[in-house]
Amino acid sequence: MIDPLASLSTEQSDPRYSDIDRLSTEQVARLMNAADVTVPAAVAVEIPAISAAIDAIAARMRDGGRLFYVGAGTSGRLAVLDASECPPTFGTDPELVQGIIAGGEPALTRSVEGAEDDGDAGAAAIADRQVGALDSVVGVSASGRAPYVLGALAEAGRRGALTVGLSCNAGAPLSAAALHPIEVIVGPEVVTGSTRLKAGTAQKLVLNMISTIAMVRLGRTYGNTMIEVSAMNSKLADRATRMVRDITGADLSVARPALEAAGWHVKVAVLMIERGLGPDDAQLLLRAHGDRLESALAAGGAQGA
Repeated sequence: MIDPLASLSTEQSDPRYSDIDRLSTEQVARLMNAADVTVPAAVAVEIPAISAAIDAIAARMRDGGRLFYVGAGTSGRLAVLDASECPPTFGTDPELVQGIIAGGEPALTRSVEGAEDDGDAGAAAIADRQVGALDSVVGVSASGRAPYVLGALAEAGRRGALTVGLSCNAGAPLSAAALHPIEVIVGPEVVTGSTRLKAGTAQKLVLNMISTIAMVRLGRTYGNTMIEVSAMNSKLADRATRMVRDITGADLSVARPALEAAGWHVKVAVLMIERGLGPDDAQLLLRAHGDRLESALAAGGAQGA
């Protein structure tokens, strides 16, 4: 019987690591660190493909589309992690960026046997979310051949969604199924076949790029500040206050009350201070300029403090 995984680079055994069970802890740590250093370079090779995918995703999101990540095992957990960080970081609706993992929520904390082999379940997950032509679906699979992910991507393509395949092997079936293939070739793992290591790191780096840059393109940052941050705790409230201070030059004693009056919306508070507006008028000005702070600030020049 032919093993379809045997030829994959992520499944190969690297002789440099064959005796790690006989090395000291520090020696193994240094080997792992040296292996991890190679990951950013592998990602860099794929930046043109990554960038093209992000631009296509952002264009659809600008028109009201959603972004879905689909994965199994480690890939699925990384997908859910990246998606779950978007609301607190960029103030997005939880429906805008969603992570889908084979096996559902239980698979986030323990392995659900056989879930990644169910292509029909992957397709059903896409159908259940009523994915459409404005949406984008990123399939994530280190091997590039997880049936659950392939099933999801096939259904997404059938529905007219933008499809992206993120894998860590060359010529992956996932790449053939995607409009935008991304193959980050990281090679064999320190522990043979353990793709939660270099492959997982590579996938996290790319997913971070996709979500972050898409949000930048959508105007959900001002410079490199998280102006859509949700001030859900004292740390985030303090961060939001500092943002208003740094953007406007106002003292914290001015920034904090403005934020409170603005319902903790940084962009509204900035416009209140810069244009001398009340919260309602600041909100109207922001909406008139597509919710983009830079455009709203430039409109007519600053009037306030």
